[in-house]
Amino acid sequence: MPPLQIIRSHARRTFQSVSNLSQRERQRLLAEMQQTRGLVPILMKPRNGQSWTPEERVELRGHLGRLSRLSPYLVLVVMPGGFFMLPVFAWWLDRRRTRTRALTPPRN
Repeated sequence: MPPLQIIRSHARRTFQSVSNLSQRERQRLLAEMQQTRGLVPILMKPRNGQSWTPEERVELRGHLGRLSRLSPYLVLVVMPGGFFMLPVFAWWLDRRRTRTRALTPPRN
């Protein structure tokens, strides 16, 4: 098989693999989001002056447990301004690292 066809074959398989992974994640996220539809009314109860019943507390724990298993990259999308805060966060981490290096005395 010529080298160009081998590269094309590998690229096609890699693209198909990434596409399948993306589709599986999308379906899993949609399923998780559909299961958490009753979360907002339960969360708003204390703000509206009501208290949670023991059944609602169990349901709330279940919802929060499902949400905690969502992919970490989704946090950047879900957080308000999270996607735009990523470069700022990276800059802050880098600034903190350089400041620590500047404060550390050189080793002899």
